[in-house]
Amino acid sequence: FDALHMSFRELKVKKDRSCPVCGENPRVRELIDYEAFCGLTQEQQAQASTFQITPEELKEKLERGERIILLDVREPVEYEICRLEGATLVPLSKLPEYVNRLSQTEDIVVYCHTGMRSAMAVKLLRDLGFTRVKNLAGGIDAWAVRIDPKMPRY
Repeated sequence: FDALHMSFRELKVKKDRSCPVCGENPRVRELIDYEAFCGLTQEQQAQASTFQITPEELKEKLERGERIILLDVREPVEYEICRLEGATLVPLSKLPEYVNRLSQTEDIVVYCHTGMRSAMAVKLLRDLGFTRVKNLAGGIDAWAVRIDPKMPRY
């Protein structure tokens, strides 16, 4: 598609007889369970949803000056694109090593890009006895859409 000239170009692709989707003997006949593929079971998702905070609720708390530890569990390259002011970067893979530095008596809000990795982080922290930890619903992407439209999105 060429948007400048508003034109399309169609290409013919030769059929692959061994293709697992459309070949002579297709093996893929249905879509995968994408949420399970991403790492959270339905039980974990249900549990994680009860320990969430919306971007609007977080904004209100921050504006009131409430002390909240913001924990960003994305990768460094993502953190460089955008982040919440005052957030601490601890990639999910490094969280078990970092847990001893966190206080169980303070409110913690964990976020990632869309909320999946942070939901896993919240489950890990709750399993370790942290009761004042919440997942930012929709992650930093929801924050950018609903709170800070000038924030870069990826």
